[in-house]
Amino acid sequence: MRIAPTSNPDLAAALAAAINNKTKPLGSLGALERLASRLGLIQNTVAPTIRQPAILVFAGDHGVVAEGVSAYPQDVTWQMVENFLAQGAAINVFARQNNIDLHVVDAGVNHDFGARPGLVDRKVAHGTRNFALEPAMTPTQCATALEHGAALAADLPGNVIGFGEMGIGNTTAAAALMHKLTGIPAAECVGAGTGLSPDGVLRKQRVIETAAERHAGVDDPRAVLATFGGFEIAMMAGAMLKAAALRKVLLIDGFIVTSALLVAARIEPAILDYCVFAHCSDESGHGRMLDALGAEPLLHLNLRLGEGTGAALALPLLHAAANFLNEMATFASASVSEKSA
Repeated sequence: MRIAPTSNPDLAAALAAAINNKTKPLGSLGALERLASRLGLIQNTVAPTIRQPAILVFAGDHGVVAEGVSAYPQDVTWQMVENFLAQGAAINVFARQNNIDLHVVDAGVNHDFGARPGLVDRKVAHGTRNFALEPAMTPTQCATALEHGAALAADLPGNVIGFGEMGIGNTTAAAALMHKLTGIPAAECVGAGTGLSPDGVLRKQRVIETAAERHAGVDDPRAVLATFGGFEIAMMAGAMLKAAALRKVLLIDGFIVTSALLVAARIEPAILDYCVFAHCSDESGHGRMLDALGAEPLLHLNLRLGEGTGAALALPLLHAAANFLNEMATFASASVSEKSA
């Protein structure tokens, strides 16, 4: 699917004029001004709106946990999905607080939930294979996950989609994707994840380095995704690509979500025009990945939970950016001189 760049010099100039003519000193709303301009360029208007925002939380399991890369057992993935369905997780709280439609997707959890209210079943398989030994997914499985994600994004009625995830072992997959797609040394990509000791972090680093050597010939972004990724990461990438093609705003959460975007951006670089980066997480490597994407995060809250929590917390800033552009008086309408302001 082709993604059109948002570059539009005439519209950018009109947005700058609208922002600068508000009753405030030039630039005094800081990042909100840049955010308002980005929203306008994405929606192709000087009056952007935030309509029916949603967050998709994708869950999946990872075969690489067999290498001892996580402080928690794999069962925590399905247990946390149950927590989402019971409305008990942090993302449930923040989504309710900010009137966000929350959708929980089983992309590939190693558990049979059965038909459950509130759970979107798009399970590709019961977890990926161990990428330390073989590719995590077959090309067909990866393509299926991308397609499922695209269909889910297309079905959402709103114009803002946030992304979240759950999957024990997925910081290892994300770090491997980062290492492979950016060339940044694995030691600078790995972190503690859910709470690894320093020895555990070193083990994770060595697993990634060894796997990268094993799969050294893999370089196409889809092949890299199939080799090192997870079903939830692939499904997110597919949803992101489709959402951007539909000119929706992509609200990007933390380390794992950003790794899915990294893959999507290697497939369609123009997708970055549609992204709002919610925050820089406390997971080691996220800041470097954001730098590699040229991203400017809105928040710095030392979060490292995932689930889309950072995206949910950043959504009010999107509302604020759109609202000041649409509702704040101009110098002309308020009969206030720029000098007196």
